[in-house]
Amino acid sequence: MILDGQDSHAIERAALALRAGELVAFPTETVYGLGADAASDEATRGIFRAKGRPSDHPLIVHLPDRLRQAESLSRFAQPLPPFARALADAFWPGPLTLIATRQPGVGAAAAGGQDTIGLRCPDHPVAQALLHACARHGVPGLAGPSANRFGRVSPTTAAHVAGEFGDDLLIVDGGPCTVGIESTIVDCSRGAPVLLRPGVITRAQIERVAGERLRSQAELAQPDPRASGTLESHYAPTAKVRLMDGRMLQSALDVLGAQAAHIAVWSRTPLKSRSQRLILRRMPDDAAEAARQLFALLRQFDDEGAKLIWIETPPETAEWEGVRDRLMRAAA
Repeated sequence: MILDGQDSHAIERAALALRAGELVAFPTETVYGLGADAASDEATRGIFRAKGRPSDHPLIVHLPDRLRQAESLSRFAQPLPPFARALADAFWPGPLTLIATRQPGVGAAAAGGQDTIGLRCPDHPVAQALLHACARHGVPGLAGPSANRFGRVSPTTAAHVAGEFGDDLLIVDGGPCTVGIESTIVDCSRGAPVLLRPGVITRAQIERVAGERLRSQAELAQPDPRASGTLESHYAPTAKVRLMDGRMLQSALDVLGAQAAHIAVWSRTPLKSRSQRLILRRMPDDAAEAARQLFALLRQFDDEGAKLIWIETPPETAEWEGVRDRLMRAAA
C-alpha cells in the first residue's frame, strides 16, 4: 500500500507499523529505503529476508535531524572523532554515511555483526517527518538499505518499490528522489577518514571539511569494515550492461547497422544508427543530473525490453566518481 508522505496521519500509521516490528519503505534524497527499527535485531532481520540479502552485509541506520540527532547518535555509536564530527556538522542532513564504532548491545543485526555501524541523517522532509514520529514512539533510528531485491537497481520512486515487493509492503511516497544514487560512505572508525563508497559528495569536499586527507586501506594496514553497496557486482538491471567510450559505441552500431535490436544506449556522444529498433537516450553532461536519471533509466530500459545496455563510460573526473562506481558495479 502506498501512503501519501504529505499526510500526517499516514506518517503516524507508518511509525506505528515500524514500532510494531514491521517493514516500511520510505523516501530519502538518495534512493528509497526499506526501513525497520534499527534497535530491534528481530525487526532488522526482516529486511535481510525481504531483500534476499546476506545477513553479514551491513545496513545504514537513518537518524532524525539535529533536534534528536545527538540522542540517536549516542544510542548507536561511540563518540565520533573530531574529523567525523566536522563531517556530520557540514553534511548532515545530506547524502553522507559515516562508519563509526558501534555501541555494544545495540544494532548488531544492522551492523552485519561487526563492531562498526553506518549512520546517516537524510535530507528529505518526508523521511525526517517519519524519523521524528518514530522517535516519539521509542524507535531511535531506521535501518534502511535500498528498497529493492538484493543486487538489483535501487528504486528512486514509490512505484519502483511497489514493483519490487508488490502490494503487501507499506510504502511512504515522497516523490522522485532528487540525488538518485546512494550516499557517499566514509569510514571514521580507524582514526582517519577512508572513502569506502563514492557519491555526490566528492573527495575534495570531504578532505576540506575533515581537515586531513583521505587514507587508504593499505596505509592503515587494517581491513576496511564491510559497508553497504561495496560488493563488486551490484545495482544491476536484468539486461547486461557494458561500458564503452563514444568511438567504440559508434563502431559497434556501424557494424550492426539496421540489425541492431533489443539494445539500449545511453551516451553523451551524439550517435547515429540505421536501426529503428534501437533505444537511444542522451546522457546529461552534468554529473548530478546523470546521477538523478541513472537508476530510473536502467529500470526503464528493462521495461522497454532491452537485452543489452551500452553506456558511454563517464569522465574520469571527481564529480563523476559516484556515477562511474555504480555503472562499473552494474556491469561487473
